[in-house]
Amino acid sequence: MGQDKATLLFRGKPLWQIQLELLRKLKPMEIFVSARTDPTWRPRDVLFVADVPPSRGPLSGLTAALDQIHTSHLLAFAIDMPWMAEKYLKLLCAQIEPGRGVLPKIGNRTEPLAAIYPREAAAEFRAALAGSDFSLQTLARGLVKAGKLREIPVTARETKFFLNANEPSDLQVAEVARVDRLL
Repeated sequence: MGQDKATLLFRGKPLWQIQLELLRKLKPMEIFVSARTDPTWRPRDVLFVADVPPSRGPLSGLTAALDQIHTSHLLAFAIDMPWMAEKYLKLLCAQIEPGRGVLPKIGNRTEPLAAIYPREAAAEFRAALAGSDFSLQTLARGLVKAGKLREIPVTARETKFFLNANEPSDLQVAEVARVDRLL
């Protein structure tokens, strides 16, 4: 992408600020930012968790965060999903159970970066990181099979929450499409 995705502007704010404001509405006990290095934009009240080396992308960050949490569950939420709704995240939070989290599923693909993991999944995360398959999809399927995650079907109307920005133009294209639908 050529720059830190978190600093991309969307509707006049950087993505990190949009996501942080949304998470704060949920009133979590703690908020982590996981990355290879501590980002310069990180607010002081947000804890930095270094990815477990060697960095294997989101798998490294989630593994590190699960080892740091002081709660029973971890809400994983990607920085590049600025269309996520507070109401939807609250719906996910309301469906967790002791030792079991929730995993949104669109069609036959899960959304592991907008999911809630139980602390009990930490061993599986560490094992995946020590193995050769670093796919969150593979790990998520295993956690579903083990009963540590429950898949939550995403409705057609809810799919918009899971749009993500892989390039700066994605933010502009999606915003133009949204505006066009409103006209």
